[in-house]
Amino acid sequence: MYRYAQLHLLTAYPPSNLNRDDLGRPKSAVMGGSNRLRIASQALKRAWRTSDLFQEALAGHIGTRTKEMGRSVFDQLVGQGMDVKKAWKTARTIAKQFGKIKGKEKEVDAWKEAEKAEDPDKEKQRLLEIEQLAHFDPTEIEAIKSLINKLASEDRMPEEEDLNLLREKTTAVDIALFGRMLAASTRYNIDGSTQVSHAVTVHPVAVEDDFFTAVDDLNRSEEDMGAGHMGETEFGSGLYYLYICIDRELLRKNLDDDALAQRAIRGLVEASAMVSPTGKQNSFASRARASYILCETGDQQPRNLAVAFLEGIKDRALLKKSIERLEETREKMDKVYGPCSSADAVLNAYTGEGSLEEVLTCASS
Repeated sequence: MYRYAQLHLLTAYPPSNLNRDDLGRPKSAVMGGSNRLRIASQALKRAWRTSDLFQEALAGHIGTRTKEMGRSVFDQLVGQGMDVKKAWKTARTIAKQFGKIKGKEKEVDAWKEAEKAEDPDKEKQRLLEIEQLAHFDPTEIEAIKSLINKLASEDRMPEEEDLNLLREKTTAVDIALFGRMLAASTRYNIDGSTQVSHAVTVHPVAVEDDFFTAVDDLNRSEEDMGAGHMGETEFGSGLYYLYICIDRELLRKNLDDDALAQRAIRGLVEASAMVSPTGKQNSFASRARASYILCETGDQQPRNLAVAFLEGIKDRALLKKSIERLEETREKMDKVYGPCSSADAVLNAYTGEGSLEEVLTCASS
């Protein structure tokens, strides 16, 4: 098996607002001196790993990202009959294994701090959170549940030997693909095997404004002829280029399971081709599938082909020209640097050539 699988995707989205900035506008970037629409890699990865397609393909091998594991532990302990104060202290002790926890370091001091709050119950819940999102493997979730059952049945606080809850190896494909960083327990950090670019449009784009109104069904217009609600939302449309690089050797090392690694690659590639980010989907129904996918595999140093679109495409035959530009850039790069792949596969929905299955096979085998 070759070390790297590189994927280059072109996906056209109709009017949409898939990934918003802090002002609610579609995210953007300046590239080649012109404004482009952008979808952040975090938004893409979140959409893929939580999609039905990915969840069904990798059932039992997907992790859970949360800051609220302490709350979950507390609720389960109380549900099994442990005293509230003891359950709260126990939950904080366990949560500290996963990251820096909010509030005072000592449980007795944190409890006193919470008791002085305007809403003590709400403050106690807040003080069960860790300060960063932690990504838990399914086997780690099971270890935590087992410890909860043990502590509840024995009605006691955890001892040091009880707190070996994290694992250096993972069975969670999303952790193996995208990595894990635990500032408080660096021993259990995992380097992600997959790099995902921000998707950017291959052409200049201007964000547009949509002024909309909503009608009040019970307003018979006898006195007030106006709308029940008025608002404004921003949107844009475009053809996006996305680059993904999978280090298949690192993925197999992270999972220690070749068959699962192949399933993970297939699940990721299929999701990247078919799953859209969820932003404003009810307003725009901007679901799309990739119109073009180039998969390259080899041991050569990977390279992104975004330079093909540094000069924004302004041709009306946008998809056709973008495919040509991408393939021409690849050919010229290979000419001056040498081939960057030893095997490849193409899905071209514009011409009807290739297939997703060919791309999946190339990427995973």
